[in-house]
Amino acid sequence: MSRGPRAGLPYVDPKTPPVLALNGPVTRDRVAGLADDVRTLLEAAGGGVLVCDVAGLGPPGLAAVDLLARLQLAARRAGGRIRLRAPDAALHALLDVVGLRFEMEGEAEEGEPALGVEVEVEPGEAAV
Repeated sequence: MSRGPRAGLPYVDPKTPPVLALNGPVTRDRVAGLADDVRTLLEAAGGGVLVCDVAGLGPPGLAAVDLLARLQLAARRAGGRIRLRAPDAALHALLDVVGLRFEMEGEAEEGEPALGVEVEVEPGEAAV
């Protein structure tokens, strides 16, 4: 017998990181408020990762780079880090040009193989 969807809220894994959606245009007045939001979200989550959805930031520029650098600093001070979701290719390139490295959603974390990559096993060894 099949059942329909369960009523109520969907189950959310407690390890799911909080998400902060960033919408443009970026102004200096909003930076302090967003940095406070980052600290609040990370403190509530007990540190770890905060996902910043940057799809709505608009055209990338130095104001967006400044915002992301300040948010990363606020995250580190709160014991966490930022992962970017849906960055524009131009924003990704601009961050590389200025030397800022951010973890991007969907990229393999450091020390982990990318999804779909199989590790070669020597003949006679047990597969892990």
